[in-house]
Parts: sequence; C-alpha cells; structure tokens
Amino acid sequence: MSAPTGTVRPARPSRGGANASARRRARSVLWHLGALALLAVVLYPVVWVLGGSLKPGDEIVGSLELLPTDPITDNYERLADGIAGIGIETFFVNSLLVALGSVAGVLISCSLAAYAFARIRFAGRNVLFALMIGTLLLPVHVLLVPQYVLFQKMELVNTYVPLLLGKFLAVDAFFVFLMVQFMRNLPRELDEAARIDGCGHWRIYWTIVLPLCRPALITSAIFSFIWAWNDFLGPLIYLNEPDKYTVSLGLKMFMDQDSLADYGGMIAMSVAALLPVLLFFLAFQRYLVEGAATSGLKG
Repeated sequence: MSAPTGTVRPARPSRGGANASARRRARSVLWHLGALALLAVVLYPVVWVLGGSLKPGDEIVGSLELLPTDPITDNYERLADGIAGIGIETFFVNSLLVALGSVAGVLISCSLAAYAFARIRFAGRNVLFALMIGTLLLPVHVLLVPQYVLFQKMELVNTYVPLLLGKFLAVDAFFVFLMVQFMRNLPRELDEAARIDGCGHWRIYWTIVLPLCRPALITSAIFSFIWAWNDFLGPLIYLNEPDKYTVSLGLKMFMDQDSLADYGGMIAMSVAALLPVLLFFLAFQRYLVEGAATSGLKG
C-alpha cells in the first residue's frame, strides 16, 4: 500500500554518516587514553617522591613498590634536627632571599630595557636588540670561568652578589624579549596623550606602561622565581660556607654527610622544597596563562 500523498517519510541515517560518527568517537577515546598515559608518565616522579618520603631509607632504592605499605614520618621528623648542625630553615631563608632578589632585579631592569627597545627610538636600536636576542644562543658554561675570575678579583665570592648582580643588569634576554613583545602591542596614542599632558619617559613608563604590562611582569616573576629557587650550578660555584647554602645545595649535603647517603631525609626535604614553588605558581597561575596568551608567545 503506497503512502498517502504529501506524507514525508523520515530520512534514514546514511551508513557513511554512522561510520564517520564511529570514527570520531574512536579518535576521541584514543586521544583521551593518550592524554591519560602522558599524565601518568608526568606524575610518576611526583608520586614516587611522595611515596619515597614515607619509606625507610633502605627501602627507597631498589624497591618496586610505588607507595609504601607501612608509611612512616621519620624522614620528616629528622628534618627538624637539621643537617650537619644547620637547621633546614636556613636553607629556605637563603633560597627565598635569592629568589625574591632575582624577581625584583628582573622586574626592574628588564622592564626598563624593554621600555627602551619598545617605546623609544634611538640609533642602533634594532642592532642592539638583535645582539641581545643573540645572547640566548650563548651557553652559560662559556661565561662561568671569566665571571668567576671577575668576582674573585672583586672579592665577592661566597656572597650572593654574583647570583643577583646580573638580575639587576637586564642580562636575562628572555624576559626582556617577553616584555618588549607585550609593550609593542600597547597603543602609541597612550604615549602621545601623556606627552600632551607634559609627561616624560619616566612618568609614561611608571604610570602607563607598567600597569598595562602586569600579565607580562607576573609571568616574568613566576619564571625567575622558579629558576632562581631551583638553581644549583650558581650557588655551587660561588657559595662556600654551609650556612649560606640554598635549598639545592642543602639537598646535596644529605649525600655527603658521613660519606653516607640519607635518601629518606633528602627526599623528604625535596618534598618540602617543592611547596614554596607550588604555592607561588598556584597563586599566580591565572596571570601566567594570561601573559603567555597576550605577550607574543603564541603563534
């Protein structure tokens, strides 16, 4: 019996459309499984460190268990006794001093250099900017010997000056480049309006450019804090006295104490050393994402 005239039969889904939908679901499942596998690889060292900090020292190395079956807190309790007679709070205070000093130096010097490159026209600006970017290709190890000789002649070895002086001289070309890219996106009309009101470069830099560059400044602060906190080579070269050591050198002392390796205490201190960096990052992660998206790092 034929269908009544004017009746529209519902369209059946084509087999090609069903196959395309199945392929999309399969790709989505594979993508999520790959993301979970990558997440497991990334988080494995963190879980291993957390588990190792709750194990006895003789069970850390060679043990196949990721998490302890009988957790202990002895490793953390021993941290209260310090290392070689030095309290661990000394290492944290020293690292905090170096990290915050690095942040202050980077924000002050690099923002000034970036303003000069981005907003001031002067002879040789492009050449100097290219030379500054070229320093990113120079290995830091090439400069270690001449820098050490220089600071030794100035009798500044075993102080924090070699670790902080370069931060106040805008030697970190990465942060200068980051801020330059951000400042170049600011409208030139702001500068012209400020000059009409009688503002000079210093007033424009302080009252107009810096407030608008907050995402780039916070991004630079986060990276400089993390890099200074985790720096091992610089303190190893320039610091000689244990009471001036940073956290990274304090961790090394667990390996040298009585020619034995206290893996439990070292891993427990590693977990404690992660907390300031983690808290600093969590406090400013929103600005980090915003700065990375708006300061020339995107393609």
